[in-house]
Amino acid sequence: MTSPSKPGKRSSGGFTLIELMICVVVIGILSAIAYPSYTRHVVAAQRSAAQTHLLQMAAKQTDYLASSRTFGTLAEITALVEVPPAVATRYTLSVTLTDGPPPGYTITATPKVGGTQANDVVLTLTSSGAKTPNDKW
Repeated sequence: MTSPSKPGKRSSGGFTLIELMICVVVIGILSAIAYPSYTRHVVAAQRSAAQTHLLQMAAKQTDYLASSRTFGTLAEITALVEVPPAVATRYTLSVTLTDGPPPGYTITATPKVGGTQANDVVLTLTSSGAKTPNDKW
């Protein structure tokens, strides 16, 4: 037989408002720590994709030089190596040719404004193999 509940006694069937607010605060703190770390990881991963593509373009420049006796423009090189969608949507690519002696090129990947890469650095790769900025390669 169940006893009638006494006045002033409450049942233990749920959460109190204080317990719920503590959970909300803990989730907020974890989110404040995790989200910036996640966004830094995404930016670094997309930068890595751009670096890989710059290296592929440099390899195609070498092939182009062997067959044409000159380095190729952006249009000529992108006809040989497809720009991945992850790079095309986040970076603007350019190729600057330099007259010699010896002739050379600079391939540049500039982050597009308004995207996740907007605060990232401009990546460059030259025909001599110089990569800038050094700390991001």
